[in-house]
Amino acid sequence: HIDYSQVAGIKGMFLANKRTDNQVKTYITYNRGRDWKLLQAPSKDLRGNSIHCVLPYCSLHLHLHVSANPYTSGNIASRDSAPGIIVASGSIGAELTTSNVSVFITSDAGNTWRQIFDEEYAVLYLDQGGALVAIRHTPLPIRHLWLSFDEGRQWNKYSFTNTPLFVDGVLGEPGEETLIMTIFGHVSHRSEWQLVKIDFRSIFNRRCIEADYQTWHLHNQGEPCLMGVKRIYRKLKPTSRCVMGKTYSVTMTSAPCDCTEADFECDYGFERRTDGKCTPAFWFHPSSMSRSCTTGMTFLNSTGYRKVVSNNCTAGVSAEYTARRQQCPIQAPKGLHLVTSEGSLTAVLGTNVTFLVFLEEGDGARTSITLDFGDGHALTYSNVSSIEEGIKHIYKAVGIYRVTATGENSLGSETAMLYLHVTCQLEYIHLSAPFVAVRNKEVNLTAVLWPSQVGTVTYIWWIGNNTEPVITLEGSVAYTFSREGINTVTVQVSAGNTILQDRKTIAVHEYFRSHLLAFSSNLDEHNPDIAEWRLDVSRVIKNSLIQATGVREDQLLVTVLPGLPTAAEFFLLPDKQITEGKPEKSSAHLDQLSELLLSALNQNLVQFTLRPGVQVTVYAAHLSAAPLVDTSENHSGSAMLMLLSVVVVGLAVFVIYKFKRKIPGLNVYAQMQNEKEQEMSPANPTVATPSSQQDLVHSLEILDTEFNSRPIGKHQFQYFFSFMPLFISHHRVHVLFHDTVLCVLLCVSQ
Repeated sequence: HIDYSQVAGIKGMFLANKRTDNQVKTYITYNRGRDWKLLQAPSKDLRGNSIHCVLPYCSLHLHLHVSANPYTSGNIASRDSAPGIIVASGSIGAELTTSNVSVFITSDAGNTWRQIFDEEYAVLYLDQGGALVAIRHTPLPIRHLWLSFDEGRQWNKYSFTNTPLFVDGVLGEPGEETLIMTIFGHVSHRSEWQLVKIDFRSIFNRRCIEADYQTWHLHNQGEPCLMGVKRIYRKLKPTSRCVMGKTYSVTMTSAPCDCTEADFECDYGFERRTDGKCTPAFWFHPSSMSRSCTTGMTFLNSTGYRKVVSNNCTAGVSAEYTARRQQCPIQAPKGLHLVTSEGSLTAVLGTNVTFLVFLEEGDGARTSITLDFGDGHALTYSNVSSIEEGIKHIYKAVGIYRVTATGENSLGSETAMLYLHVTCQLEYIHLSAPFVAVRNKEVNLTAVLWPSQVGTVTYIWWIGNNTEPVITLEGSVAYTFSREGINTVTVQVSAGNTILQDRKTIAVHEYFRSHLLAFSSNLDEHNPDIAEWRLDVSRVIKNSLIQATGVREDQLLVTVLPGLPTAAEFFLLPDKQITEGKPEKSSAHLDQLSELLLSALNQNLVQFTLRPGVQVTVYAAHLSAAPLVDTSENHSGSAMLMLLSVVVVGLAVFVIYKFKRKIPGLNVYAQMQNEKEQEMSPANPTVATPSSQQDLVHSLEILDTEFNSRPIGKHQFQYFFSFMPLFISHHRVHVLFHDTVLCVLLCVSQ
């Protein structure tokens, strides 16, 4: 913490207050801060008593801060027209204090000080420093001021008003040569301002002549060379009482001095040790001064010193301390740095990325730079100077790229690299989760992003009432709910500076039944495929089912699935009061509810009005309800056997089809496909949904007969797959083995 003041009229001279060990002390410098020392206190006080103050334990300390009152002269004052004269308030002791403040003056630029007042006074310079006026700083009314013609050695008391005045401020007329000042204040706290103008011209009876002046040598405790020169000033004798006027100008003569060590300060990157010598700082490498040096050229090699700014010394030790010009060394590249212009390790897809390459040491003009962007593109430049403005590149895919810069010349090579994360803006996320889950059975929770590739992504999962989130780098987690009830799952996705989240509610139960629902085709025309619409329609469907069947609201859950064509699923929950939590009772109870709902759906009793004129019918996607959810693994073996059977049959059919021309008697349906299609009538795009088990079996028989008697063509393929949704459940796929073979045949032929 430093408070400093520049002394007017003397180049390179400063006063500064520095806080050290909670003590504020005043220091002075004559060479722009190269050397600092404490102020020597006066030897006697205002009354002539001796002051015992020995450096460095005791010294003079000054208040350097500017006064808070803009109309006063402040706590320290010096003028260009009065070199060497400094007036300031301060204290004597081990540190600067705000108590026992006195006013001190120096006439020889801080070498010696005198006490002129034992209280705080505001001091103004008159007649370019030829006279000093002091007025007391006090909250009491006053009527006197003090005037000195001999640089503060003697003071004369004058009365400026008959009535004591509360002084608010003192103003001098513009110009340092003025002999007029104005005091303003008020007689009482209720009165208006009173202004008193004082003209001191009547005190002086003549103008100064050459005999009234003397020469003064600027020095620092006897050392005449300051800032490399000897300076001699012309100033008024203390015994002369005359007016200098506007024609007076400060006259100074100077002569250069031989340079000494005191005329030099530590150069950039160097610090002064206790013995006074400058050595490199721990963070500075002197060899780095030649990093931009080109072979065949020269550079200035620092000696650790530089001449103090504005110092005008000559010769002497100048050659020893001045930087020397040397030939640029030939060296291998060293200290290669690779950064982006923004200083960031991330970039937005499709935007310009500017890479900057710096070389600390080496021949930049003869060192080639190769920059590999990590995406299959690379550029080579013949020298470092050709890429001072950076290298620009645009990435066309999201990812993490290793960017490598290699500097190479005849003496060696150096490599630098960085890992750049190229991302794009995350716009939307969707949490995919089951509407209903089985207690103590693992479920998958998946976050779907758009766009799907946005760069490095962090997933934060808040599940149920857990106070700590699950943090993953993958978009899917598996979780097991151990309690029945409603659980909320929230996923937050952090990509770059963007964080988005989605939330889903999952009902957890021990037993339930579920069934897929389909709708009349007119619903698809009004489906915007947004979450809010699906939620609203789910409520409408649930109310329609309750009205048609009388099922209690707490036993029925309905959700509309995303995508087109529009599909939904309802879930039946057992009444624990009726089933008493027993599996067999729950199964029978759910069977009754399922038959009740399916009966209403098969009779087209479930309908709702989407909007005026749009009547939607709800029906079951297949006739048999999904079986009671079983958490055992008893059926896994049969399911795997069925899957293997399908694979084997598929391979067999593929082999037969591949070599069908080599097998005699094999009927090749594909040869007759075009002619048969011409005989077929266009397929009806709308296929009626079977309304009963008999209709479904009859439809399957017709389908089987058609595929056995007619070649496989495009229309038959569409007709067959129009029945496929009837065989697909939300939990299992029920496909007859015979129909599976037909499906494989269709795929191979198509």
